[in-house]
Amino acid sequence: MSLETSLEKPAPVRAIANAISGWIDRLGAVWVEGQVTQISRRPGLATVFLTLRDSVADISVPVTCSKVLFDSLPTPLQEGASVVIHARPSYYANRGTLSLAARDIRLVGLGELLARLEQRRQLLAAEGLFALERKRRLPTLPARVGLVTAANSAAERDVVENATRRWPAVAFEIAHASMQGHRSAAEVIEAVRRLDAHPEVDVIVIARGGGSVEDLLPFSDEGLIRVVAAARTPVVSAIGHEPDSPLLDLVADLRASTPTDAAKLVVPDMAQERDRVLEARARIRRAIRTRVEREQAQLDAIRSRPVLAEPTVLLDARADELADWRGRIRRQLEARLDRAADDIDHRRARVTALSPLATLQRGYSVLQDAEGRVVTSIDGVGAGAALSVRVADGRILVTATETEHPHDRTDRPDRGEP
Repeated sequence: MSLETSLEKPAPVRAIANAISGWIDRLGAVWVEGQVTQISRRPGLATVFLTLRDSVADISVPVTCSKVLFDSLPTPLQEGASVVIHARPSYYANRGTLSLAARDIRLVGLGELLARLEQRRQLLAAEGLFALERKRRLPTLPARVGLVTAANSAAERDVVENATRRWPAVAFEIAHASMQGHRSAAEVIEAVRRLDAHPEVDVIVIARGGGSVEDLLPFSDEGLIRVVAAARTPVVSAIGHEPDSPLLDLVADLRASTPTDAAKLVVPDMAQERDRVLEARARIRRAIRTRVEREQAQLDAIRSRPVLAEPTVLLDARADELADWRGRIRRQLEARLDRAADDIDHRRARVTALSPLATLQRGYSVLQDAEGRVVTSIDGVGAGAALSVRVADGRILVTATETEHPHDRTDRPDRGEP
């Protein structure tokens, strides 16, 4: 059916819309291949809404299918799956939109690939490559951040700008690689190996700004997964958005939801760290002040004790005790000296009393012969013998005229012993 129009006889919009609707209705049911990019199930509705995208051209068509058809699929339909739909095109004239009413849905191509990826995930998980104990902690402040991304990409700008804004001194070692296509996996593997061998790189970020399931397939490559698992440097995966889940997210030491989030994870915020330092310094200052005040209070309490308030009290007591002992010692010494002096006087008196001179002073004398021997007997002394008499103050020289025995003097009065 043709529509005749001219400048003089233009067709109204409704006529054009109805004509388009008629042309599309004449097309009948068709088989359409595409990629499911959006699935919407609204509660209470028996219809499921899909969006079918052409994998080459940037064209999308809304698709409607019954809930019964959607739930009867042998494999649950997920976003990113490639499908072939048997549908009838329809044109909604009031809105001027084209949609497809699905009658049958077949998973092809990508659906089978997703199944293989799931099988690969299970095998790698069984090897322990995704185990939590393999995860390494990121350095608090990396000396240099390794970045694997496409050249001049938005992901590169997001990571570099956000990380520099948080920590201006951060340094980057950027290794450019294709983020999609058949060479992507090999280039990313080479970039990761080069950064892992760099002595100054402390953490590696693999960044891409999201994409379709086909675009992210290189990040589920088994070779890349094993290289990341064997890397000595912690790896951050930031190659998709929140719904995306390539196998790289499972093997990486940390997953970032976006490249911007990766920048926040690899470097600290300088403002926050400065606030923490100031807070820690204030806590330390308060702790030191509290400790000093407590110690000062203890010192004041100790100093307030009587023994420390007047330290000379003990010395005074000991000085008094020392003076007392000194007095006692002096008195004892004087007493002993007095007793010794008395003893000496007593002994002197005894010696004096026993001294021959003292005897002589009492009127006694000592008779000696010419040779100085003491004459104790009349024997040996004859008449005319020269003798000396020792008295208290000198000697008297005498000559014996005669000797007599006491028994011979009975007729003489006793004149005392010489």
